[in-house]
Amino acid sequence: MDFLRGLEAQINRPTDDLGGGAGERASVRLELAGLEALEQEWKELAQGTSNIFASWEWASLWWRHFAGGRRPLVVACRTADGRLVGILPLYLWSSGPLRILRFIGHGAGDELGPVHAPWDREIVAEALREALARIQWGIFVGELLPGDDGWSDRLGGTVLVREGSPVLHAPADGWEGFLAGRSSNFRQQLGRRERNLARRHRVRFHLVQDRDELPAALDTLFSLHGLRWQQGSSAFQPRAAFHREFAAVALERGWLRLWLLQLDDQPVAAWYGFRFGQVESYYQAGRDPAWEHLAVGFVLLAHSIRQAFTDGAVEYRFGRGHEPYKYRFADRDPGLETIALTRGAVPRAVLSVVRHAYPLVKHRIGRLRWQLT
Repeated sequence: MDFLRGLEAQINRPTDDLGGGAGERASVRLELAGLEALEQEWKELAQGTSNIFASWEWASLWWRHFAGGRRPLVVACRTADGRLVGILPLYLWSSGPLRILRFIGHGAGDELGPVHAPWDREIVAEALREALARIQWGIFVGELLPGDDGWSDRLGGTVLVREGSPVLHAPADGWEGFLAGRSSNFRQQLGRRERNLARRHRVRFHLVQDRDELPAALDTLFSLHGLRWQQGSSAFQPRAAFHREFAAVALERGWLRLWLLQLDDQPVAAWYGFRFGQVESYYQAGRDPAWEHLAVGFVLLAHSIRQAFTDGAVEYRFGRGHEPYKYRFADRDPGLETIALTRGAVPRAVLSVVRHAYPLVKHRIGRLRWQLT
């Protein structure tokens, strides 16, 4: 409690004017706040981000499942009239001799960082710099920050990892416009695969919308996902309890997109993602290898994109990762950056070891990701 009282005094002390965009100046004050206290304002602010991982629901459930008794350092950034322009969802991952500061949501989330509207990025970046100056830490790890927002330059951090995060923007004429922009080989391949399924089987694309059917549908998702991964090689299965709870919340909010591809009433592939604002985000999938010859995963992925565009989504996000199949559909990749800042000789030495060790171990963890956990 003494630590938190001292930190609150540091965070809440008067703030000099922080620079706004386009030559403006705006007075912003920093306030240490709890997740619960910010709930309503956070929800409203997150809607303008189009990022499901910036939502209060994601952060609060993540905290309940993964915080492990650590200390939250959630900072609200307010203008002089009290308007909330940004949230810095921070916490001390390690509070011993080497204090490591991170963003809430790592591991499970695909895109992290400050929560803010796009037009307030400059002032929130300045607020983050100010908050970092006031908090005691040895290493600050900014994981999975949007690559085209320039956070490494804004904060002066070292880039540890760059990852893919491909996206597809909806053409003005939707799915048909997308197909028109693809190669004839792509169109023929997709059409042939869909016709092959329809000729041989009763095909049904089922969107889970009933709360009563959600538990069984998630069982199917985890089962199909498990068929593709050896025990312990996927980070999705160990987080099943979190995803079951978040999926129920997302269904209630109208965000959940859980598709099952059924052939002759048998589920052979599943697609799990979210629709937040006008953005569709693919998160995870599963498929039965016994049906691999009919490309059931590819067909279901294409169906999810077609339906997203039909429903008015303006962007389809494929999530983090450089998997080649994503780039068959994507038209842009802003990428993600994980950056780090250090204070003192010991943290700098630790970070140096981590940076040089990563290329030696990345093949053993099976993905181009850098995680402290």
